[in-house]
Amino acid sequence: MRIGIGLPNTVLDVPGETLVTWARRAEDRGFSTLATLDRVAYPNYDSLTTLAAAAAVTNRIGLLTNILLEPAYSPVLLAKITASVDQVSGGRLTLGLGVGARPDDYQLTGRSFSDRGRRLDADLELLHQAWAGEPVAGSQFPVGPPTTRGQIPLLFGGQPSLAAPRAARWRAGYTIGGAPPEMAAGAIQAVRLAWEQAGGEGEPRIVVLSYFSLGEEHVEESLRNLRTYYAFTGEWAEGIAMGAPRTPEAVQERAAAFEKLGVDELVFDPTVADLDQVDRLAELVG
Repeated sequence: MRIGIGLPNTVLDVPGETLVTWARRAEDRGFSTLATLDRVAYPNYDSLTTLAAAAAVTNRIGLLTNILLEPAYSPVLLAKITASVDQVSGGRLTLGLGVGARPDDYQLTGRSFSDRGRRLDADLELLHQAWAGEPVAGSQFPVGPPTTRGQIPLLFGGQPSLAAPRAARWRAGYTIGGAPPEMAAGAIQAVRLAWEQAGGEGEPRIVVLSYFSLGEEHVEESLRNLRTYYAFTGEWAEGIAMGAPRTPEAVQERAAAFEKLGVDELVFDPTVADLDQVDRLAELVG
């Protein structure tokens, strides 16, 4: 199982230079991937801008949106931006895509909420045409640079019954956000079954996100950030905040549990932006 680390792009009050330094440090410490979270109606850093900055100061580490709210974006502009990041990074970008559950993210972008799943499926057709260098939407020319591999690798989040057929259709994987191993186990099993029923070949790639913080001095800030980010869930926010591993033993147990479930990659997502988090995590799971 590979171990990645998130960028603190949704942590409150983070200077931009911290994201760049974090990216360098994560690559130096051997992590497999740098991942972002995505929201519109929140004071976070834009995922693709953040990953472009990370690409400029790294050479090896993978770049992952985990996840991007695809239907909140214009698909033509998204095709151009993602192809640009793919080229700038030398083909290190993977797009984790989903539809989200917050209407305000769509209201602010002027995009409809109720048909977001159907629009995702339509947009995927356009994105793949654009990534292959074909003109789209009536354009005389391709709308972006050619992608390094003719397409951009994908992961899908959301309900297994909906995400797994998409993953099978586009030879993609599945990503699970924030669930503990005992909850993720059922989703993983459901995805593998739905993947097989949809005609997927082999096994789908499974990626899991787990929040974390390390160090007693960071506990209160970690709790504050998670409670704020998930305030829209009501009483669920406290369970999410309290469920993040915050001791060396808990982090190692979390990694061992997900490895036992056959997860391909586990991304530990930070809940505080102190650079000591990169080093402390590397010492435990590197």
